[in-house]
Amino acid sequence: MTRFVKRPNVRAVRTVTQEQLLQALQGLPILEPRIVASGNLATPSRLLSIADRALPRYRLFMLNAQEPLPNREGVIFETPFVGPGMRDAGDALDYLPMRLSLVPRLFATARPPDVVLLHASAPRNGSISLGIEVNVLVAAVERTRARGGLVVAQLNGRMPYTHGDGELREELIDLAIEVDEPLPNPRVKASHQHAELIGETIAGLVQDGSTLQLGIGQAPDATLRALADRRGLSVWSEMISDGVMDLHGRGAIDSSRPICCSFLFGSEELYRWVDGNEGIRMLRTETINDPTRIASRPAMVSINTALQLDLFDQAGASHIDGRVYSGFGGQPDFVTGALRSPGGQAIIALRSWHDRSDSSTIVPLLRSPATSFQHSAIVTEHGCAELLGRSQRAQARLIVQRAAHPDAREELREHTSRSVGGGRV
Repeated sequence: MTRFVKRPNVRAVRTVTQEQLLQALQGLPILEPRIVASGNLATPSRLLSIADRALPRYRLFMLNAQEPLPNREGVIFETPFVGPGMRDAGDALDYLPMRLSLVPRLFATARPPDVVLLHASAPRNGSISLGIEVNVLVAAVERTRARGGLVVAQLNGRMPYTHGDGELREELIDLAIEVDEPLPNPRVKASHQHAELIGETIAGLVQDGSTLQLGIGQAPDATLRALADRRGLSVWSEMISDGVMDLHGRGAIDSSRPICCSFLFGSEELYRWVDGNEGIRMLRTETINDPTRIASRPAMVSINTALQLDLFDQAGASHIDGRVYSGFGGQPDFVTGALRSPGGQAIIALRSWHDRSDSSTIVPLLRSPATSFQHSAIVTEHGCAELLGRSQRAQARLIVQRAAHPDAREELREHTSRSVGGGRV
């Protein structure tokens, strides 16, 4: 459990009414306080509503914030990873381009928090748990308390009690309200033939005893299904979803090693499975995203996706048409760490064609910032381009021949000859 710097005269969590919390926030001695709140699927909606009523102006810092959010004059959004709740905020969005592993440093330097709003479990044995969202919140609590700020919790009996860094002693919470609200569940799209092909190809690269990092989506879920006959796997990942639970149930995951992650995206069944489960460890971002720790995992296989990939093996996952869509997230952390792991692999998985824009996702050169580069393999529904150790010319040709959509290959070959260089492979 994380150790915190304790202030004098600490006391157990004090449950208050919503009106009392409103008055406490109105009494903050700061003109424009910075509020750090639980993100992803753990948005503390009731707390955010109260804070928005109490404060004429404030800055709201969240990761992958979901809709709806308070969006009015006087509210500035801050985030290194843009979610749908902030994506269309225009000038009200203050995007912070940085690796996720470095974000907790902000709270001790450039972006010190004044208030933390948490969505947490009901207390158990003198502690509460951050449940499905740990991420940067532990660092935010530490820095806020060190500065004499306010830590507020929305205690929800439906939030699972998860073990690890997100277990906080009650005295670390200044004020709390009680709610009874269901947790949101992401909409799961039906499996697609392209995703199944990608998943089967990736599974062919994964050996028994490997460590997995996967995101959410059709291709990661298909990959997990295709790994059902593996044994001795472990998980060290920013997030996990139902696919990891299912893979564990099939006996593919080594039960002697905990499944380590930082947040959860999944169904009510997943949340019931993790509740009180000692085999799940929810770790803070500084730990789970540390490239050195990632590199220490045996045969680390990092599986990420991208919006576009170019012939220089640069993956773009953060911007669309020059506008920020999400952010770097943990992809550069895991790509770097996996490539340094003994037997490790950094795989980018994406469909070769974008149906909505009717265009190739593999392009000659990215026009937006690169999220990561130098991967060990690129996988699409058309095959796998294994790139590590190849020359610049060779990797471009492999991407075209083995990963690009057939309708895009001729044009890409022309760019390969002009921009990357001809000659023998």
